[in-house]
Amino acid sequence: MADRVLLVASAGGHWVQLARLVPAFEGMDVKFVTTVAGGRAPMGRRSVAVVWDASQSSPWRLPPMMAQMMVVLIRFRPDIIVTTGAAPGVVALWLGKILLGARTVWIDSVANSEKVSLSARLVEGKADLRLTQWAHLADAAKGIDYFGAVL
Repeated sequence: MADRVLLVASAGGHWVQLARLVPAFEGMDVKFVTTVAGGRAPMGRRSVAVVWDASQSSPWRLPPMMAQMMVVLIRFRPDIIVTTGAAPGVVALWLGKILLGARTVWIDSVANSEKVSLSARLVEGKADLRLTQWAHLADAAKGIDYFGAVL
């Protein structure tokens, strides 16, 4: 049976970058999660779950988003969670690791060229693999790897 992969990204640039990764998941059972209703899966006729977005300026939206993400995780039961950010990706990684023991991958946005994102820092210790797209931001001591600008 193919791995079940949950691909999570906020709307906008995070979603565009996630869509560029889709060829890597051919042949796998994939589900997408984003923050904008009506989003179309960049891979065939896959379903797209929609969760609330949250941020530092709207922290009150975090509890409902966590509940929505928990439902997605429990129903889909992914083996692997891959995200390009932001808040929904953090929540998916935390909950997926804790509840399901899922393998987790964080890919920091190519836009974060000066320092890794706050979200990337928040998943330290939860993400099995954290990737930056800028060689000068890689830091083995902090578990931030660089394998090239993939997006």
